Amino acid sequence: MSISTSKESTDNKTTIVKSNFLCVFSILLFATGFPAAEYLLKDWDVVSVITARNVFSFILIFIIWLFIEGIQKVKSAKWLKGFLIGLSGFGIGAFLILMLQSLTTPVIAALAVATMPVFAVSLEMLLDGRKMTLWFFFGVVLVLLGGYIASGASLREDNVGIAALIGIIGVALFAWASRATVKSLPGMSNLGQTAVTSFGMAGLSIFLYFVCSVFFDLTNATSIITIEHLGLVLIYAWLGLGISQIFWIKAVSQLGIGLASFHLNAVPFYVMFMLFLLGDSWIWHQAFGALIVISGVILAQQKSSKKKAEFFELP
Repeated sequence: MSISTSKESTDNKTTIVKSNFLCVFSILLFATGFPAAEYLLKDWDVVSVITARNVFSFILIFIIWLFIEGIQKVKSAKWLKGFLIGLSGFGIGAFLILMLQSLTTPVIAALAVATMPVFAVSLEMLLDGRKMTLWFFFGVVLVLLGGYIASGASLREDNVGIAALIGIIGVALFAWASRATVKSLPGMSNLGQTAVTSFGMAGLSIFLYFVCSVFFDLTNATSIITIEHLGLVLIYAWLGLGISQIFWIKAVSQLGIGLASFHLNAVPFYVMFMLFLLGDSWIWHQAFGALIVISGVILAQQKSSKKKAEFFELP
């Protein structure tokens, strides 16, 4: 009996370690989108950038899904429900976050993303019965602190105001959609869940592009399209969203949206590290902030000395 329990505990720990590495890989890919978006926003408007990203991302995810699971799974999928989750959560949420970046800087956008654990943990406490233990609370504090330090933002110097509020609303919607994707689409694989919600993202962005082009004349990307732009779009769409989103939903299904969202606070460090490899300078405060985030993630997953339960486990 004890041998069986010990083996089960070891397997559980191995699964959690793999899930955390899966989440790290997802966020690493997600971080590639920030520099790509910044370059695209120099020539394109927000609506054009988000539309190109969402449409190309959905095409990639759909092809992967169709190839792996076949046409029958695609036909029997919960398309309408997934579309609505993707439209209202991921679609509007991602648009508001990119709007924040266009109005301010990638640093402020990353700082807004760093607030996701607050919304994610709140959702789990309200809807899933998560208990806020002392270790988990300290983990949340460290993750938020590390995310703020890594971003390098100053609330006193940077113009956050209404723009930051827009971004935070977007982050809250993104957190809700991440949870809803794995909770409200039972019977579907994580890949299928990602595909149908990505369809909602693409549908919303196409609608916004049509409205902004026809009625407001707010789009300008079609006048400036180069090979470089297409390359940046593919980086932003396929790496920063498509493949990243597949791994993200998988990680959320295994860790829960609360712990998975912790990893987002290391985004500024990942962005800095990529730029460092391309020749930019090393920024120590971002590395220090990432270290604090990692400490918070580990701390939040420690065992309770009284209940002997894993802190990441939901009731």
